[in-house]
Amino acid sequence: MYVLLIMAGIAIGVFLLILLKSPGTPKPFKDSSGKTIAESISTKEVLSIGGKKIGFFIKGKHVDNPIMPDYFLTERYPTGLDEIFTVVWLDQPGAGLSFEPDTIQKQIGIDTRVEFIGEFANYLRDRFQQDKIYVMAHSGGTYLGIKVIEQFPQLFEAYMGVAQISYQKLSEKMAYDYIVEQYRTNPKRKAVYGKLIQAPFGLEEPIPSVYTKYRDYAMHDLGVGTMRSMKNVMSGIFLPSLLFSEYSLADKINLWRGKASSGISILWDELINHDLMQESISFEIPVYFFHGVFDYTCSYDLAKEYFDTIDAPDKGFYSFGNSAHSPIFEEPAQCVQIIEANILAKTR
Repeated sequence: MYVLLIMAGIAIGVFLLILLKSPGTPKPFKDSSGKTIAESISTKEVLSIGGKKIGFFIKGKHVDNPIMPDYFLTERYPTGLDEIFTVVWLDQPGAGLSFEPDTIQKQIGIDTRVEFIGEFANYLRDRFQQDKIYVMAHSGGTYLGIKVIEQFPQLFEAYMGVAQISYQKLSEKMAYDYIVEQYRTNPKRKAVYGKLIQAPFGLEEPIPSVYTKYRDYAMHDLGVGTMRSMKNVMSGIFLPSLLFSEYSLADKINLWRGKASSGISILWDELINHDLMQESISFEIPVYFFHGVFDYTCSYDLAKEYFDTIDAPDKGFYSFGNSAHSPIFEEPAQCVQIIEANILAKTR
């Protein structure tokens, strides 16, 4: 009885904490005296594009060239990007601010999403009176980002791919091999190792379900997942999303309702067998990759191989020696320095 009461008390306390951390109002940027910076912007908005609800944040200390990186993690892991850009974070269709009960995310394919982002880019260009904008994509979004700049190069100043996808099925095979090798001699992981080797990973066959089951656990356990120091998704991503103060409680529920329907990635089934090294190697705008050397979520080695095949007006591959899958969060100061010196200085 007492145990149940304690558990109930903990659950109520956690709920109240989440509720307290859910005002759902964007924080303004303030100067040293506590006054809102006049030229700054901090908004949370919803509009309709192509009949679909789209929700987004716009954050920046100076109204400048918009880009689109990950957002809710920045409250815990500040990137500094809002110092040099007006950052626009677009919630994926069917989740978070963009949630619609009748939207099934997997029905919104790559081609539709490319058109969708093109329309949104035009909206931002008109709103901020910018001829071209910058686009940053991360992880699964980098496949989409590549397709967007191929189809609409006239809309963008430059592309930045963080943890760039190349041939994702091969990347997953390399991750499987790495995990198996690391767990082979680890007595604490013998059980997982045994299950993985019973279901070998081949490029010609579907990805083994046992690998999918243990994928995120093993990558974070080995420091090659979302971040080098992030040991699990629950404390590293799920909890920060619940404590992100600029989402309301309803936004948080809708974020994970949407993500729950998408599996590993919204576009997973559609992109997993595509090889960008065979599809997309010539671009009309500058292309820059940011990649952690410990990244096995999207292979560092494959991204470098892909980069070497690319033809673009300018390009750069930037390696981060203390990062896994998210150098913009893991080594933010170095990312900002590179963007200012090697990208903005050339393209503005």
